[in-house]
Amino acid sequence: MKLISWNIDSLNAALTSDSARALLSREVLKTIVSYEAQVIAIQETKLPSKGPSKKHLEILEEFFPGYEVVWNSSVEPARKGYSGTMFLYKNELEPKVSMPVLAAPGTMDFEGRIITLEFDDFYLTQVYTPNAGDELRRLEDRQVWDEKYADYLAELDKEKPVLATGDFNVAHKEVDLANPAGNRNSAGFTDEEREGFTNLLAKGFTDTFRLIHGDVEGIYSWWAQRARTSKINNAGWRIDYWLVSDRIASKVLKSEMIDSGPRQDHAPIYMEIDI
Repeated sequence: MKLISWNIDSLNAALTSDSARALLSREVLKTIVSYEAQVIAIQETKLPSKGPSKKHLEILEEFFPGYEVVWNSSVEPARKGYSGTMFLYKNELEPKVSMPVLAAPGTMDFEGRIITLEFDDFYLTQVYTPNAGDELRRLEDRQVWDEKYADYLAELDKEKPVLATGDFNVAHKEVDLANPAGNRNSAGFTDEEREGFTNLLAKGFTDTFRLIHGDVEGIYSWWAQRARTSKINNAGWRIDYWLVSDRIASKVLKSEMIDSGPRQDHAPIYMEIDI
């Protein structure tokens, strides 16, 4: 099974804008199309609460003919046009779709952050983990989210093996970012967030990229847009993951980044698994 995940940072912009960045985004979409994945997970769609427009769906159909589309958008009392997730899956697949809530703090449960697909033999779930924010204002809430999300995956794992993907907004180890010393107290690399991810893995999950590639350095999935030379200099972070239940880790065939060319921000991530 071929699977792709990508934080697109505004589906509307990627599909309908004529900006230079949107054109780069559409080139990435073309690259994703070439993989012929059975399922594609998309985070940070930033769509209205009602989801994609007719125009969005028509353009998605042009890129991905023969795929079903499901989404989870941010709704009140959360901010409009914020966060959001989407799955595209080939229409011969017939998963049960759910949008679980975690009883998380604040408006996190209303921000469209999780979608789960249930298949006969496994779960496939994606997440857009809340960022700890500027000055770590949301760090305490983020810690609660991490605990509840880890518990949610563990509950799924009791029933069937789990494939979990998305933007987890944390670089787990020093090898997962280019400048660990300079980011000790930065959102995404605090001790608390890293411990939260360690706790998640300890509940029975494997980071498939490290499984396949060991402690290889210099391979990242995100480069800050605010720093114009971040990608040129490869000053990146690995914050996007494909995780699987430990008991099916041996079935993972590939886990890697997809080349996103000169576009900064997130690169798509790819996993191939014999399941």
